[in-house]
Amino acid sequence: MGSILLRAFLEKKLISPKQVAATVRHAERAAPLSAKLGVAVSTDNRAAVRAADVILLAVKPSSVVEVLEEIRAEVTPKTLVVSVAASVPTKLIEQHLAAGVPVVRAMPNTPCAIGAGMTGVSRGGHADAAHVDLAKAMFEAVGRVVVVDEKHMDAVTGLSASGPAFVYIMLESLAEGGVKVGLPRDIATLLAAQTMLGAARTVLETGDHPALLKDAVTTPAGCTIDGILELEEGKVRVTLIKTVVKATERAAQLMFDS
Repeated sequence: MGSILLRAFLEKKLISPKQVAATVRHAERAAPLSAKLGVAVSTDNRAAVRAADVILLAVKPSSVVEVLEEIRAEVTPKTLVVSVAASVPTKLIEQHLAAGVPVVRAMPNTPCAIGAGMTGVSRGGHADAAHVDLAKAMFEAVGRVVVVDEKHMDAVTGLSASGPAFVYIMLESLAEGGVKVGLPRDIATLLAAQTMLGAARTVLETGDHPALLKDAVTTPAGCTIDGILELEEGKVRVTLIKTVVKATERAAQLMFDS
């Protein structure tokens, strides 16, 4: 996620390559990443954060404490720490930094790579409205942003961060259905993808409830209602709800993984 966001920030000109100091855990990755993105890349976290205005913490949840302890001496209350580490609460991050350091927790998803991301943002105890606005500006450059209470961040993870994978399965299944009824695979995939995109944009741009939009497609005695009956018999609705619940429950446990 760190490289996806950095690449997107650079492409959107939110920052310039000269403003960036990136780090990687393994030294052999530094040179290729530096050449690819045109930024300074090292394995020295302390040097990278020294005098930084914003620190983007994009490491595995189980590595957060180790990294924070490493950079603690270099981070002051003048620096905003933005964490995209799933399941890691802002209080834990604050505990491993100097007193008063502002922390904003964010949960973006992979469509940020094409500027169509969805990010949930919540602030820690020392972050103010200006810090939240700065974090919002970062992620609005790569998609949409919603500010939520931190208690909802695991749900954001389970729904929108994991969600693209669920949507890809639905899209693949619709395309397979098209193949089953005789369409070439490339055409079936295009029809399925554009249909999902159009339906999603209609919800976002009209603000109408999905149920109302569904009813507008479902004409009496038409083919759509027969398809909906198959969905209901297959318990697709319940399965999708349970999918988000399960992913949310798992998101709350990630920081405890070794």
